[in-house]
Amino acid sequence: MRRLLHKLIVPGVFALAALVCIGAALLAVERIESQATEATREALLARGIDWASPRTDGMLMHLSGTAPDEAARFHALAAAGSVVDSTHLIDEIEIAAPNPVDGPRFSVELLRNDTGISVIGLIPQSSRTEALADELSRIAGRLPVTDMMDVADDPAPQGWDGALGFGLTALERLKRSKVSITAERVAVTAISNSTEDKARLEGELRAAAPKGLELVLEISAPRPIIAPFTLRFLMTEAGARFDACAADTEGAAALIVAAAREAGAPGDTTCTLGLGAPSAEWGPAAASGIEALAKLGAGSLTFSDADVTLVAAAGTEPALFDKVSAALKADLPEAFKLHAVLPAPVDTDATAGPAEFIATLSPEGLVQLRGRATDEMVRDATESYARSRFGSARVHSALRLDPALPEGWPVRMLAGLEALAQLRNGSAIVQPDFVQISGLTEDETARARVAQILSDRLGNAQNFDIDITYRAPVAPPGSVHPDPAACVAQIDAALDERKITFDPGSATIDGASLRVVDEIADILRGCPRAKMEIAGYTDSQGRDEMNLRLSQARADAVVDALMARRVLVGNLTAKGYGEEAPVATNDTEEGREANRRIEFHLIDDSAPDEAAAEDAEGTEAPEAEAGAGAEADDATEQAPPDAAAAEGAATEDDDSGEAAPAAAEDETPAEAGAEDRTDGQD
Repeated sequence: MRRLLHKLIVPGVFALAALVCIGAALLAVERIESQATEATREALLARGIDWASPRTDGMLMHLSGTAPDEAARFHALAAAGSVVDSTHLIDEIEIAAPNPVDGPRFSVELLRNDTGISVIGLIPQSSRTEALADELSRIAGRLPVTDMMDVADDPAPQGWDGALGFGLTALERLKRSKVSITAERVAVTAISNSTEDKARLEGELRAAAPKGLELVLEISAPRPIIAPFTLRFLMTEAGARFDACAADTEGAAALIVAAAREAGAPGDTTCTLGLGAPSAEWGPAAASGIEALAKLGAGSLTFSDADVTLVAAAGTEPALFDKVSAALKADLPEAFKLHAVLPAPVDTDATAGPAEFIATLSPEGLVQLRGRATDEMVRDATESYARSRFGSARVHSALRLDPALPEGWPVRMLAGLEALAQLRNGSAIVQPDFVQISGLTEDETARARVAQILSDRLGNAQNFDIDITYRAPVAPPGSVHPDPAACVAQIDAALDERKITFDPGSATIDGASLRVVDEIADILRGCPRAKMEIAGYTDSQGRDEMNLRLSQARADAVVDALMARRVLVGNLTAKGYGEEAPVATNDTEEGREANRRIEFHLIDDSAPDEAAAEDAEGTEAPEAEAGAGAEADDATEQAPPDAAAAEGAATEDDDSGEAAPAAAEDETPAEAGAEDRTDGQD
């Protein structure tokens, strides 16, 4: 019995052991397969392949799914092969059916500069019309159009015609630009003439863009050249403020503004970015100066290039003044030179003291000169300068002679008049140790210009005060629907009395012309719906291309000046015509001077295209019907020395490098008032 039981138990134990071993092996295989599947899945996901599914079958790995293309299938197999031997991979991947071929993507790029217009891209056959070619030729004017466009027979996508039309509008308004057009998006990259011009163009383009079109504008404006580079900061009982603030970089501007706000300036204080800083340390130097003035509690700080003037308020403790000025002198970078002034109390009463000069400018533009001049020559020069700035019939002089006046008195008088010319009305009070300019302006930049003029003309360590109030221009009452032709007639009358002149060889409006610009701004504010062209003309001296560019730049400058005076300029178009359409002969100086002009032309929307006007070249131009001239001073011949002496005029150097006879120093006002001013001659 025992032997029988032994024979039965031993085989059972072996059988059970075999079953346990088989089960363990199966579990091990399943675990290995699960680990291999998970590792393969992680390898696929790591490469961004989420459409493939791994599955193990013993020693084999099956990879299934639908690949977008053959390349994706290959990447999936490579990813799985990094985990499982490639000989054990079973490829069960399918390739997705190819999509139907999409239609062409229409786009066009327009490039415009001084050499012409270039067009490249792919457009629908329906857009390749004669009207498109005519429009490009019209925009280019006399310059060539280089057409490198291809066409396709496919229909134009939705929005294409509107986008293309808007792109041509942008190209016409921007003379140096790149316009990239698709049916959904128009990107414009361009260069404008000024910050004001940039703002105007951006507003006009956004208003003209079709609804639903994505518009990207990258219009850059060149930074102005500021000379002298000027900063003037004041602290008075009324608070802290800038009369002028120039900065060379955004970082410098931020540093200066932070120091000004710490000293009590308003939160909306800003600085103008420009070119011309005398040192890369302009920002830290200006910030140090403002901090020093804040320690004094009151006074003024003026930077004119590298010259720094710190003027304490009258009554400042001498010990505190000496301590602060010494610390500032040590803190300023090496390039800057400090002039520290602790003045005596200033007398600003216009009726007190014999050593003074007073000029008043009424709202009607009438100027009265009172006070003292050193001698007859200075008196005559001052009166001549005032007439050149304000108009001969508008100046009344009651100057008396006083040879005991201090040295430099004529320069101070002329600086006061030049500053006064920047205002709508006001007064200039000149004393031996103090100059005060006060009044009203409708130009937000006037305060900075006055500060720049006084700091430049008066020199170092000078004490002056600027009390200028800005008033936003308002439209005159009773002018809801004026006659546009009457508006042009009023502008003509203003220009007949006084021309718009420019600095020689540039598009900068001369200070003497600011009064007539103010008058024109008043007229245009009463004619908001009148469409006008501001046309610039030159004489025939110099190259045609140079004259055309200069006339365009000057017409643009007039638009910018009007916009600065809060005139709605959306209906104004600036166009330079160069030496076209002379109103007088170019053989005499008088004729050339008449041809250098700015005109305002009424635009008649119902009038035919102006293309026919270009066919009239070579014929004698009729007399101008609208617009009195503004001096465009391109390039004029020098007057004979005896003629210049007879008229008391001085001719400036022309851009060719040949110097004209120079006037004596005491004849500078007469030179400024002379009408025989010249620009560069090639």
